[in-house]
This record gives sequence, structure tokens and C-alpha cells, in this order.
Amino acid sequence: MTLDETDLRRLVAPDVPWVTIVWDDPVNLMSYVSFVFRTYFGLERSEAERLMMQVHTKGKAVVATGAREQMELHVEALHGYGLWATVSRADT
Repeated sequence: MTLDETDLRRLVAPDVPWVTIVWDDPVNLMSYVSFVFRTYFGLERSEAERLMMQVHTKGKAVVATGAREQMELHVEALHGYGLWATVSRADT
């Protein structure tokens, strides 16, 4: 197995930005998702509702960007609120 140049850069790159993604689910009300965004992230109502609508209409939204460890903490917290969230590299 050989690594191409892109794979090699990923392996040796410093901690590239990671993102926390919230996914649409059939359980939580839109108002609740917006409430969680305002409560946990401290977002203004308009920004929380914009992200909630992105989750609802596009199936997902990036709600935070940063170091992997911080994004994992966000995912854990969002799971505690009952939301479906994952961590991914920002470049994928």
C-alpha cells in the first residue's frame, strides 16, 4: 500500500481544524434544537435558528470548529441533550 501526497500531508499535518456536526433526527422538535444551540453555545436566537433550519432542511449543520478534543467535548454535551452529533475533519 502506498500513500499519495495528500494522505501523507494529512498524517504529518498539525492538528487541522475539526468540526462538530449536528444531524437531523425524527425525534427532536426544531424549537428544542434551537434552544440547545442557544443554551449550550450561547448563540443569539437568530443564529441558533439559522443553524437549526440548516439541520432541518439540509440534514446537518456545522455548529463548531476547532481542536479535535474540544469538538469531542461538544459532541458529548450535545448527546447529553439528546441530539445526534459527530466530529469530523474540517477538510472532509
